[in-house]
Order: sequence, then C-alpha cells, then structure tokens
Amino acid sequence: MGLGVSIVLIAAGAILAWAVNANVSGVDIHTVGWILLIVGIVGAVLSMIFWSTWAGPGYWSGRRRGGYVDEGPPPY
Repeated sequence: MGLGVSIVLIAAGAILAWAVNANVSGVDIHTVGWILLIVGIVGAVLSMIFWSTWAGPGYWSGRRRGGYVDEGPPPY
C-alpha cells in the first residue's frame, strides 16, 4: 500500500468517523471509519519507513550518472 492509498484511507475514515450522521442496520459507520483511519495511518507509517530504507527516488539513477572514462593504452 502506497502513501497515496494511505491518505485516501485516512480521509475516508475521518469522513465516516466524524462527518456522517447516518444509521445503517447491521453496520456501525463510525467504527468502520475508525478502522479505515487506523489502517491508513499504519499504512502511511510503514510506507515512510520502507521509503527511507529504500533511499528514495533517484538514488540509483544518481549514482550511475558517471560516464565511461577511457584511460588510453597501457604504458610500455
């Protein structure tokens, strides 16, 4: 789960937990909202942890930018 999906889950969970005032039989919307909110926060934290261990975007492409240097023929 990426950071974008986590933000969507956090937003949807916050809306269901705090902004919806509907009653549905068999489902507690506020509880579903809190579950989505918690899952989104955990996903965001894990995504940031793995992002920092992976070294982020451009790390591998930045190291390979050095060109090939021809040192010429070996000395005799």
